[in-house]
Amino acid sequence: MEVTGNPRPGVLLIGNFLVGGSGTRGVGQDLAIALRRAGWSVVTSSSCRGRVTRLLDFLSAVWRYRSQYTVAHVDVYSGLAFVWAELICWALRRLNRPYILTLRGGNLPVFARNTGNRVSRLIQSATIVTTPSAYLYEQMRPYRQEMVLLPNPLDLSRYSFNHRTHPTPTLVWLRAFHDIYNPTLSVRVVANLVKEFPDVCLIMVGPDKGDGSLQATMRLVEKLGITQRVTWTGPVSKEEVPQMLHKGDILLNTPRVDNTPVSVLEAMASGLCIVSTNVGGIPYLLEHERDALLVPDNDEMAMANAVRRFLTEEGLAERLSRNARRKAEPCDWSTILPRWEKMFIDIGSNPT
Repeated sequence: MEVTGNPRPGVLLIGNFLVGGSGTRGVGQDLAIALRRAGWSVVTSSSCRGRVTRLLDFLSAVWRYRSQYTVAHVDVYSGLAFVWAELICWALRRLNRPYILTLRGGNLPVFARNTGNRVSRLIQSATIVTTPSAYLYEQMRPYRQEMVLLPNPLDLSRYSFNHRTHPTPTLVWLRAFHDIYNPTLSVRVVANLVKEFPDVCLIMVGPDKGDGSLQATMRLVEKLGITQRVTWTGPVSKEEVPQMLHKGDILLNTPRVDNTPVSVLEAMASGLCIVSTNVGGIPYLLEHERDALLVPDNDEMAMANAVRRFLTEEGLAERLSRNARRKAEPCDWSTILPRWEKMFIDIGSNPT
């Protein structure tokens, strides 16, 4: 639990605030930092890792710090995390605290269809509902017509633009090692390209989520005989991400399920050539042949061919690299933070 006091109206942010060895920093953490810098009083939860202690910390924050916030914000995912959101919002209603919900996670539409009216009931209870992706905005409107499309923000000043006009076969994979992100696909792509591009290599960046995906990827690397071509960095801090991205020229985004990944926005801002599976919210974020190349889910041949195009097709990398940066520019904090501040101020001054 972290509390910062200052003269601005108080805000409670409920979401992923894990710190330390995870190597990741959630969007909620970035929002907390931006609000504090702007002079707001912010309470955050939770940095606990265990499921039970995490839920207890969420509910504790709602009650114990009720005098320090006037409005709350809750991230909403599918699965068990949705149950947590239901309980948190129940506690907020008991205290008559208004709240904003942000819908996240590419699997939320499927979850909503399989859980009766629970999703509709929860999002109807919020004062405002936001979502960072056009995909979720479209898919979730049957449950609530009035929503706010508010992209995940970046501090663009941290992401220097390197215009890739003639990319090298140095590939970057930047996600967590978990089955839904399908890390083995990137390894299979490298194996497919080795004969044609002897210098091809892959930098894999991200934390281990503990489902065995990291170990399976390592075993596949050995089986395919490409051990010398794959570099494992483990988790890196948010501050290190721009540097890691600039170690390569082509981003492989391999998920089976996705929404609006910040890692892809970071790559766009940095000017990488992007090859991504065409799943979930990805086609709402990236446009095929304009700012990225999109391929079917789990299709190593299609993804390898997309990489091949970037390496051999004159003008393709130059055009898509430039367009990706342009698309990322409206997501700068200078544009997004004032919209968050206005929502908090409007709700805080008119809580009913």
